[in-house]
Amino acid sequence: MSASTTVPGTGDTLAVLYEKQLNNSGSFPELLLNGVGEFTADGLQITGKEDVAKLDKFYAIAERKVQYLVSFSADAKAVFRSSEGDFIAYVDVQHKRISIATSPGVEETVNFLQADRDYLVEVYHIYQQAKLRITDVLTGEAAEIAVVHDGQGGVGKGVLQQGFNVGMQWDRYCFGLAGGASMTIKKIAVYALKKKVKLLIYGDSITQPEGYFPSKDFPLSWTQRIIRKLKGDAMSSGRGGATIDMVLEYIQNELPYIEAEYVMVTIGTNGGNTAPKLTQLVDYIKSRGAIPILNNIPCNESATQIAENLLIEEVRRQSGIKGCKFDLATSLPDDGKVVDKSMMYWEDYSGSYGWQIYHHPNEKGGATMYERTLSDVPEIYE
Repeated sequence: MSASTTVPGTGDTLAVLYEKQLNNSGSFPELLLNGVGEFTADGLQITGKEDVAKLDKFYAIAERKVQYLVSFSADAKAVFRSSEGDFIAYVDVQHKRISIATSPGVEETVNFLQADRDYLVEVYHIYQQAKLRITDVLTGEAAEIAVVHDGQGGVGKGVLQQGFNVGMQWDRYCFGLAGGASMTIKKIAVYALKKKVKLLIYGDSITQPEGYFPSKDFPLSWTQRIIRKLKGDAMSSGRGGATIDMVLEYIQNELPYIEAEYVMVTIGTNGGNTAPKLTQLVDYIKSRGAIPILNNIPCNESATQIAENLLIEEVRRQSGIKGCKFDLATSLPDDGKVVDKSMMYWEDYSGSYGWQIYHHPNEKGGATMYERTLSDVPEIYE
């Protein structure tokens, strides 16, 4: 059964993906303490600084937040980061500031920070935006900082701009002490920012264009075109480098708690697809009461999409479901075999791996892929 909550003062309904009150009377096998803390009657007390604690649940939904109810010692410098370390934020009680460790860093003075008070610390991930917000539970005073990831648009000679790296908050939430005596976590909750949508979009980096798109062009990516056409009644959940095994893992932490009519999947660029695994994914989506859409993957310079798409098409046929022909949308002669490089970002690794790859659709490829959804699965817009 799914749960939801309403944010005070907004009327917005969030999907509760995870929520636990922490103390020494409960069991929390999903929380890996890594030797830095212990459960007490007041909550999870963190005193060690040699590592961080981790919520061992994989999330990739692109509209989400984690919320901690926490109190600090007077000298605490708390860190809230992703398990892959691509995103790091700090709450520095002694110096009364919050910060996000970008280059250059971003920080904000928070004069109301003090010891032994309860605060809500929230870390948001909303496509290219990351936000750190802290609220004094007693007074309601709040402060926040927000940064926007700006992709380079390519690699090596294919780079379009310097960009600004914020990170995609891969893959599990971590928290701990960078300095000071202690912090006590009394509650942890993870929310998707929408409880009910017409469409959820799952996949790998092709479904996570926020990671590499320049921010000025991001609205032209295929996922954002779909979401805009649906007037926001959709969310994407892509993870760069993901295989089907990863999607099979993290979809189980998201889909059961979000009501979706359709679930669209584009997976296979990184290998790992098999007929049993694709069928398992399709069947799982059906078991959650949603209609699966299994897309062909776009073309690439190595033509590895040809064999993958034959497999995907067979699974679609066996399962009686639809999918978008993204290979046709991104090929030169419109036959799904030879990639149209003008539709892809140029990723030049000739100075390291010796590769020049064309895997990730740019704004032109995004337009043609979006157009395939209009013709192949028009029902998602009805």
